[in-house]
Amino acid sequence: MKNRIEEIRNSYGIRQEELAKLMGVSRQTISSLENGRYNPSITLAHKIAKYFKMTIEEVFIFEEE
Repeated sequence: MKNRIEEIRNSYGIRQEELAKLMGVSRQTISSLENGRYNPSITLAHKIAKYFKMTIEEVFIFEEE
């Protein structure tokens, strides 16, 4: 699953560390999400989308296999 977290985060001027603290996860988790090495739980995806005032679909790009 691809996502736009890095793009959106940068547009808000927020560092990975800041977003991680707000979401209750490690900076490594945010880095792994941004690099496509980790798929978030639905709870984390919802928290990220809600923080940026977006829908999950606006942040995460679901690709059919």
